Amino acid sequence: FVKMEKQLHLNLLASRPPMAGGLQSSSKMKMGPGRKRDFSPLPWSHYFETMEDVEVENENGKDISFYSSFCIGAHGPVLLLLHGGGHSALSWAVFTVCIITITDSLSDLLSDSKVKNPDDLSADTMAKDIGKVVEMLYGENPPPIMIIGHSMGGAIAVHTAVANHIPSLLGLCVIDVVEGTAMDALNSMQNFLRSRPKTFKSLENAIEWSVKSGQIRNTESARVSMGGQVKKCEESTSRPGVSNSIGEGIIEEEEEEEVEEESNKKRMKEDDQEVKKESIFTWRVELSKTEKYWEGWFRGLSALFLTCPAPKLLLLAGVDRLDKDLTIGQMQGKFQMQVLPQCGHAVHEDAPEKVADALATFMVRHKFTEFKEGYLW
Repeated sequence: FVKMEKQLHLNLLASRPPMAGGLQSSSKMKMGPGRKRDFSPLPWSHYFETMEDVEVENENGKDISFYSSFCIGAHGPVLLLLHGGGHSALSWAVFTVCIITITDSLSDLLSDSKVKNPDDLSADTMAKDIGKVVEMLYGENPPPIMIIGHSMGGAIAVHTAVANHIPSLLGLCVIDVVEGTAMDALNSMQNFLRSRPKTFKSLENAIEWSVKSGQIRNTESARVSMGGQVKKCEESTSRPGVSNSIGEGIIEEEEEEEVEEESNKKRMKEDDQEVKKESIFTWRVELSKTEKYWEGWFRGLSALFLTCPAPKLLLLAGVDRLDKDLTIGQMQGKFQMQVLPQCGHAVHEDAPEKVADALATFMVRHKFTEFKEGYLW
């Protein structure tokens, strides 16, 4: 039952554990014996050219949401990339490098990032925010845009597309989110969130956990994206292993150890006076506090997806994720679907090359762009 419960979480905010023969195990084999994997963080500037903060004023004129966009490229259609719940724009970093090496001059890969004032995280509000971000970045006549969303971001992408908040929309791509399995996962999601570590002793420790737990199976992607999932919080803690009882024990030592005793007493006195600022990392977004919005994100999602008039692509980590409505729609040819096996829920992080290849093929087929010269497919 526990295993089944964990699998229900795959289509929402979490990842399934590593699979035998998957990317994680193969990466270990390639490293050879005695080599330790590098879990040091990578900067966003290795993958994006610019970062820009965008302020969006809500309809009441009082609440302001803050988004961060990361861009790369200079020509061609825009890929509007929306991340999943608890993730950040950096989850798309490795994918963006892959996609611009495949397609001919795809530009301005824009990622919606964290909302710093999450007063209203309803699907309708966030969909309107996406439209406003596009307007602020590109004006009243935006370039052709394809919107791509992962998990919760995929749900918001569907709401945005159906509500026509992006007038220049070319197509829609949803990655590993299906209404049926997402709704099934909601009842036990709080238990799953409570099972995660509350804090990490360092960013490297958070990266290592994400890889070894199977949340992200691509070490490179984890090294750049986990910095967007966690934040540093300063906590005052006493120096570990120091107490008055130790000092008292040293005072009772033999006379011949008086010199060492005085040195130890002096050191411990300094330790008692010193308060060490230890860097502790915790989750940037408290997903448990967004529970009241969960059902609104996913209820009716399959029907909305099928009614979207734009060309549609659904990428899944497993065929078992399809619900009844999407199964019928897929048989009727209402959208293109591709399954990428041996991936966790973070498909675009685990297999960025395969996702880029599938997306590029879809866009070329619909004449949104062209392959780069010399690319074999």
